[in-house]
Amino acid sequence: MALPSPSAPLPGGRPEAAPLPSLRARSRWRRFAAVVGPGLVVMLADTDAGSVVTAAQSGAQWGYRLLALQFALIPVLFVVQELTVRLGTTTGKGHGQLIKEHFGLGWAWFSVGTLVLACLGALLSELSGLAGVGQLFGVPVNATMAVVFAGLTLMALTGSYRSVERIAMAFGAFELVFLLVAWQAHPDAAAMLDGALRIPLHDTDYRYMIAANIGAVLMPWMVFFQQSSIVEKGLTRVDLSAARWDTAIGAVATQLIMASVLVATAASLGEGAPAVTLDSVGQIADAFTRVLGPTTGRVLFGLGLAGSALVAAIVVTLTAARSLAEVLGAKHSLEHSPREAPWFYGVYALCLGLGALLVGSGINLVRVSVGVQVMNALLLPIVLAFLYLLARRLPAADRLRGRYAVLVLAIIVLTTALGVFAALSGIFSGGPR
Repeated sequence: MALPSPSAPLPGGRPEAAPLPSLRARSRWRRFAAVVGPGLVVMLADTDAGSVVTAAQSGAQWGYRLLALQFALIPVLFVVQELTVRLGTTTGKGHGQLIKEHFGLGWAWFSVGTLVLACLGALLSELSGLAGVGQLFGVPVNATMAVVFAGLTLMALTGSYRSVERIAMAFGAFELVFLLVAWQAHPDAAAMLDGALRIPLHDTDYRYMIAANIGAVLMPWMVFFQQSSIVEKGLTRVDLSAARWDTAIGAVATQLIMASVLVATAASLGEGAPAVTLDSVGQIADAFTRVLGPTTGRVLFGLGLAGSALVAAIVVTLTAARSLAEVLGAKHSLEHSPREAPWFYGVYALCLGLGALLVGSGINLVRVSVGVQVMNALLLPIVLAFLYLLARRLPAADRLRGRYAVLVLAIIVLTTALGVFAALSGIFSGGPR
């Protein structure tokens, strides 16, 4: 939305002199700097441990054949998350609260129930990824889980929203190492183009990985988290344009990271080699060491995966806690103390603790990660249906309407239909081999 004109008359006074162009530009940059955060954080969390593993498995199993999908999902990701920006800045309310107000408590519980399921699945992927990184350097799983649980719980108990946002962005910055790894892999441009254009849709394993990649990019918890973060940060309608840019930059960045992991793995293992199935963090790291050497490869891969897992662990745990507290009508902000918001902090700690215990039991990271992304694809119709309907119920000035509403509906229907079809066809064929 356009900002008020600098020369508009002030109440009870004469028109204010318009600032110089350089001052206007500086003001716009300051506003963007103040608004940036929710979009970047949610997009960095989108490239979580499960997404990194899914991209690596895609490159190992199918070479460059899923590369085009990564770029095709950029506009889809932006369109979906822009609706959460619109809802948050216009209403000042979280997603669960809006569903409760417009559709009733029953639908709110149904929506939040699917969300918590997605959050717990994602949290298992993040914690499993962190455990795998620890094992790369000889740290026992239980020790890694204890440190992660203590650190993330302490962060939530002692930090404000802004401090947690800064910590999350700092962790997420480590994901940029994957861009370096892809560059160092020196992929063959002709092989990339040839692979990207060969799409074996007849293969059920390939369709299963399509569903996993869609679910890795469009996750139910992203909708809830970004809207709640916009509300908690206090963004309003005047911040809408900057918040959209925040989201657009994040959408491009997250898919470049996904594509980089896929390219690095495919180039390392060899596009012409037979399909490879990766079963552990160690095997994925080994693919990177072929490009960068044993020590550098493991360190950079460990930093990238740990960064992606930590930022996502923060996001999904906060999302589950916020959304449950929203539906219960309880306080759910990091600005409140544990005494003021016991439900919020209690659910946060419970989710982390439960996830850490399950990871300690020795689950298979790769299978869990890919399976969680496929589950996300199956849950998308529920989440995106509520998102679209809520955007259609906004006040007239901000409502989703006209040709753009038709375009958004078409994108949502086509993406969810492809995700669900690919997931079900892969599952009923016996899953990935």
